[in-house]
Amino acid sequence: MEETGRRIEQREHPASANDAFKSHYRDWVGFGVIVAVGLHFAFFHFFPNLRAADLAGSVTELEAIELPPEVRVPPPPENIARPATPKVAAAEVNEDVTIAPTTFESNPVENLAPPPVARGLDPSDKPSFIPYDVAPRLKNPGKIQKMLQRDYPPQLREAKIEGTVVLWIYIDDRGNVLKSHVQHSSGYIAMDRVAQGCADEMEFTPAKNRDKRTAVWVAQAISFEVH
Repeated sequence: MEETGRRIEQREHPASANDAFKSHYRDWVGFGVIVAVGLHFAFFHFFPNLRAADLAGSVTELEAIELPPEVRVPPPPENIARPATPKVAAAEVNEDVTIAPTTFESNPVENLAPPPVARGLDPSDKPSFIPYDVAPRLKNPGKIQKMLQRDYPPQLREAKIEGTVVLWIYIDDRGNVLKSHVQHSSGYIAMDRVAQGCADEMEFTPAKNRDKRTAVWVAQAISFEVH
């Protein structure tokens, strides 16, 4: 009879959603605890092992330096004595004294001493300064220009590479080239060799010093240009 009354009461007063949730509260709490424990166990079981990094560092030992109790400052240097004032002795100057004029007419070239000549040394051994009044002049520039165009290194010509070679040339008292040395290279050995070959074919007018022919060293620039 009691259960029948309870059913009748439930029909007359049906349970709300809140009441239904409260009636199953214990079941939900128990199920949630089981799931939480399982998740924590799985997390700690499958999580990779962590290791602490080695944070040990080197320690630099500081060394204390004992400073001197006091610093001695040297005394200032002594004053330098001023130099003595020069004294000019009194002398009588005769105003009537004159100096003979010096002119080329009174000192002809024939009466002058010849220039000193180095003994034991050949001027042609190495480039050196030899005095001269009239510089030598190239007599065959056209021939030299044709040689430069003919003997221009083919590889450099095709690459359109230009350059300038400065030669030391020793010219004897007849205008002939006896020796040549590279003073400033063009940067290409083939071009320097062609320049020296052209120097051997050069013809000059002889240099003169006091109206006398003399052998001299001159610097001659040879340029290679692609036309």
